[in-house]
Amino acid sequence: MICDSVGEFLSALPPARAIAGLDLGTKTIGVAVSDPGRSIATPLHTIRRRKFGVDAARLLAVAEDRDLAGLVMGLPLNMDGTEGRRCQSTRAFVRDLTRLTALPVMYWDERLSTVAAERALLDADTSRKRRSEVIDHVAAGYILQGALDRMRNQGIGR
Repeated sequence: MICDSVGEFLSALPPARAIAGLDLGTKTIGVAVSDPGRSIATPLHTIRRRKFGVDAARLLAVAEDRDLAGLVMGLPLNMDGTEGRRCQSTRAFVRDLTRLTALPVMYWDERLSTVAAERALLDADTSRKRRSEVIDHVAAGYILQGALDRMRNQGIGR
């Protein structure tokens, strides 16, 4: 189920279960998870992309292992808010993924999430090699934390 709003997404979620944030790239998928109270996003790991079936199976295995209630997918809008090829690719991935799972999925504007993640890693004096290893799941953490903050700030029940 693809949700069109934060309210619709939250109404589809059971209480007290974690959700995941995803940063879908052409070569990797960054994964972050929340706590069951949906307050804090924690970067988890990066999946190297192969083909859709393998990628979906790995994501759904994470969802099952962590008993996740839903997914927040970063939507790579252009800086002017328009959608380009990367958005089309992301929407196609989500459309195909929702055929394999009943988990609700919500899109989240991911503009500047990678820039914020890179800045945080630089501030933490992370080596270039280590930054390249963790940037995608740190960006997924920024995507998920933004969604969690919006959910909390709108006062919508969990």
